[in-house]
Amino acid sequence: MCMEISQAAAAWFRRELGLANGDYIRLFPRYSSGGGLHPGFSLGIATEAPGRPANRVEQEGIVFYMEEQDLWYMDGHSLSIEYSEAEDDIEYKYKALPATETLRE
Repeated sequence: MCMEISQAAAAWFRRELGLANGDYIRLFPRYSSGGGLHPGFSLGIATEAPGRPANRVEQEGIVFYMEEQDLWYMDGHSLSIEYSEAEDDIEYKYKALPATETLRE
């Protein structure tokens, strides 16, 4: 699984959540009526240190990660988190990976 966070999206997280260098953002599947990769689920966020991180990316001093038990949500997809200036919000963009790529890249 590949995960990318734009600089502008990381700056949004920093501003909205009052984050400092070295802070963590956990991405995890949660029950939701909204859309996502799987019906009934969407990505949630939490500001907590990792326990068993399987994927992590640092952007603008913030560490974004997913725990091993949450990787099922991204199976076969990459994730890009971008900032929408028009909405002043973040957007999750998913892209299907080639069949040869695995969950834990």
